[in-house]
Amino acid sequence: MRKVVEYKHTEIAVKKKLGQNFLTDPNITRKIVIASEAGPQDNILEIGPGFGALTREIMKYCPVFTVVEKDRKLAEFIRGEYPQLNLIENDFLETDLASLAQDKPLRVLGNIPYSITTPILFRLLEHRRYLVSATLMMQHEVAMRLIAKPSTKDYGILAVQMQAFCDVSYLFKVGRKVFKPQPGVDSAVLQMTPKKNDPLEDSEGFRRFVRIAFHQRRKTLLNNLKENYNLESVESPTLKLRAEALSIEDFFQLFKKLKPLP
Repeated sequence: MRKVVEYKHTEIAVKKKLGQNFLTDPNITRKIVIASEAGPQDNILEIGPGFGALTREIMKYCPVFTVVEKDRKLAEFIRGEYPQLNLIENDFLETDLASLAQDKPLRVLGNIPYSITTPILFRLLEHRRYLVSATLMMQHEVAMRLIAKPSTKDYGILAVQMQAFCDVSYLFKVGRKVFKPQPGVDSAVLQMTPKKNDPLEDSEGFRRFVRIAFHQRRKTLLNNLKENYNLESVESPTLKLRAEALSIEDFFQLFKKLKPLP
């Protein structure tokens, strides 16, 4: 049996593949917008406005901004309710952020779909030079992975890559009861702010290195890295460690010593 959400005589069949869960508590939307520090001077982009719960709150601070909505019926609803907004009916993962940030970097907000949270985060990371910040609600479990510390089970590729290039702040937890339909998990609101100066010139090379270092978590750095990098300049004690034992700064220092094999 399909789930249907109705708002202002508009019925939407909830698409599980899009991870749609609509926020219903105005206190939460208020907290999100206040935390984002959004104002009338900002170039704001909202990801997935849905029925406009967060949209309405943003408009109190900035009456005209851009929203990206993939669902055709929801896009139609937003177009009718908020004609003054710049609506992009498209998949956020295919949206041209560079052109949207042509005049001013973006301040991003959104209650992002559970099903594509990680791809959205990596797209924002890749385009961080176009961002002021991103204040996002996501699955609590993913939020914990983003802020994880070394030598913990949640510390992995997502934490290292995001913390390497952004300051990541856990803002507050959001219970599952404030959504329709109600999901099976809680949510959390995080803010990621790109660091003013990238710590590395080859950020893509670093991201590849991190993926390889964590390729098999139970293996040592030596075993994970040896087929892709010349390790002669790396101290033996370091190579005996697992990737989860390294801090962000440790990852930077190790990466600078490595040379990719031909």
